[in-house]
Amino acid sequence: MSSSDKPETLLTFPCDFPIKVMGKRVDGFAQEMTAVILVNAPDFDPVNIEMRASAGGKYISLTCTINAQSQAQLDAIYRSLTSHPLVSIVL
Repeated sequence: MSSSDKPETLLTFPCDFPIKVMGKRVDGFAQEMTAVILVNAPDFDPVNIEMRASAGGKYISLTCTINAQSQAQLDAIYRSLTSHPLVSIVL
């Protein structure tokens, strides 16, 4: 098998894919992240967001499960989220 025969990812698309987004706890954080995700995943349903505040309440994490269609789609979502000023970490 040559290197060109290797898949770009170990994922099989489409698949459900959780994206964890963390940032400071501010009003509208979940709505902002939803808007960012919807640009590249228009079928994303915000009802699929799990929210958890940090122990001190200063930070919030969202787990957003999307129906990923491709590695390119995931890359675009990660680029958009990591460049957002409210976001500290994306996993």
